[in-house]
Amino acid sequence: MTTTKERVAAEFARHEPAVVALSQQMAADPEVAFEEHRTAAAVVGLLREHSGFTVEEKVAGLDTAFSATIGTGSLAIGLCAELDALPGIGHGCAHNVITASSLGAALALAPFADELDLTIRLLGTPAEEVLAGKAIMLREGAFDGLHAALMTHPTLKDMATPTIRAVRHWSISYQGRTAHASRPFEALNAADAVTVAQVGIGLLRQQKRDGDRVHTWVKEAGTAVNVIAGAAVVECMVRADTLDEVDLLWPRVRACFEAGALAAGVEMEITELASAHGFRHDQALAGLFQANAEALGRTFPDYPDKAIGSTDMAEVSVRMPAIHPVLSFDSPAQDGNHTAAFARTASGPEGTRAIHDGGLALAWTVADAAQDAALRRRLTEPGPFAWAERGEDT
Repeated sequence: MTTTKERVAAEFARHEPAVVALSQQMAADPEVAFEEHRTAAAVVGLLREHSGFTVEEKVAGLDTAFSATIGTGSLAIGLCAELDALPGIGHGCAHNVITASSLGAALALAPFADELDLTIRLLGTPAEEVLAGKAIMLREGAFDGLHAALMTHPTLKDMATPTIRAVRHWSISYQGRTAHASRPFEALNAADAVTVAQVGIGLLRQQKRDGDRVHTWVKEAGTAVNVIAGAAVVECMVRADTLDEVDLLWPRVRACFEAGALAAGVEMEITELASAHGFRHDQALAGLFQANAEALGRTFPDYPDKAIGSTDMAEVSVRMPAIHPVLSFDSPAQDGNHTAAFARTASGPEGTRAIHDGGLALAWTVADAAQDAALRRRLTEPGPFAWAERGEDT
């Protein structure tokens, strides 16, 4: 007798060539945050080729966000498809693989939604790289009615519950006075403020805790060698295990930026751009995913370092049970996430392998959850989600 998982696997295999082709199309035509128009259209086009999905475009007021739903079951599961690429790099975080994995899982589960008493919702989520898309979609109700949300992400390790840190992101603007470089005494040099701030942050690193991270990007600091910079803009991210820990460190980082303004005699304005909690993994769902990925040949060593960065998917995890497991590319350490080499790998055989393993493991995990009476009951029980109710930040 053919099992449910075997039938889901057969359905996944039927759609696999199309979702792999979509991934490669995304890799060849990457689009950055909030500009993923061709990408979203390609995914929606593939969904519309398969009857049964109800597709809503431009959800949450975002031109490139979409929601595709099939089934009317009592257990509602979301699958997240991240659409955006990195400026100048392309899909250096393999969002093309993520999208294809979630899409493949949704297509594989679609014929069995009624049998498993499931509602499947594929969410096209823009602008993950700027920590924005899912937070906006949450606020505008795109995740309402879901009992859990799942996705998988390529990296260089196989981990069911990676450490995903909290983060805040700021823009710091300095305003001074421009002058000819031959008469610098008439200027107030905003670029000097940046230099002083970065030196201060560099020295502060000696006093940070081991898990803390501070990184900056000078977005603007003058226009020509013979013009003293009257304006400068720096972006800064602070990461730690929780937002509470980020907020403990931020005053000292802010003081470095203030020192730059004081030393250069310029004005300073700070704007917070985005933030995300540390990720909260649903251990039962993560365990199911790991078992299913192991059945496909993956291994999950007990790595001493499980940290991978930050994501807006963490905001989903504080609102409902969620998982964000990572699957490895067989690549050297220097070719990891956010590099052009990682983008090239994501469009090759390793990317295809990750689509197969990640997408099928996601589909099997949803099927397992649907057939596990205790887990299904916990996911669907009424009342506030425990973490949201207690306001925890761990």
